Amino acid sequence: MQDGAIEQYAIEHYEAAGELFKALSSPIRLAIVDLLATQPRYVHQLVELTGLTQPLVSQHLRVLRLAGVVRGVRQSREIAYALLDDHVAHIVRDALAHSGENWHSAPESDSSSAA
Repeated sequence: MQDGAIEQYAIEHYEAAGELFKALSSPIRLAIVDLLATQPRYVHQLVELTGLTQPLVSQHLRVLRLAGVVRGVRQSREIAYALLDDHVAHIVRDALAHSGENWHSAPESDSSSAA
């Protein structure tokens, strides 16, 4: 690999990671992933825990399902949703911890800090 050049396989990995981050770009979807990190849940449980409407929760679950983040398993009349990969839960929890650290440690008016 030449300096500054990205091999094709690396580009594909970056694109896949970008798609994952797109699926996780909604605070509602982050909350759903966080809730599913502990156990599979039915849609009505997610509705109760998030305080959102059933159609909105279902819409976000669809995005997560299409991105390969969750799977739904029909159990009688309901569908139980679970994470396909625990790594996604770690990504979300690390992001939440990181954003909490930055929020608590952010200087009030120090504009001389580099980004």
